[in-house]
Amino acid sequence: MKFTRSLKLNHIFRRLYRTEGMANSYLVLYARKNRTDGNRVGYTVSKKLGKAVVRNRIRRRLREIYRIHEDRFQPGWDIVVVARTRSVDADFEKLTESFLALAEKAGILEPQS
Repeated sequence: MKFTRSLKLNHIFRRLYRTEGMANSYLVLYARKNRTDGNRVGYTVSKKLGKAVVRNRIRRRLREIYRIHEDRFQPGWDIVVVARTRSVDADFEKLTESFLALAEKAGILEPQS
């Protein structure tokens, strides 16, 4: 992830949760402009979804989806992705479609040429 840092501070997560989120059956995405030239991304997976192995697998998949498509995201955004229950059993292609659809809906993807 070239231009991206991880979100780790709780107050930034809480600030993003107060914004209007985009949701589908697999994920919820919150996005807000920041004052930097790079993105900061955080991932939230509830304990309701399973034990640590399951939660970490979901987190790894979401990080990989972002890493593969990082060049399509506009710079200067704070992004939080929250996994929903259906994301546990979803295959990688469904999660990818879901993530990119939400990012496009939120307006944080670069227009494709």
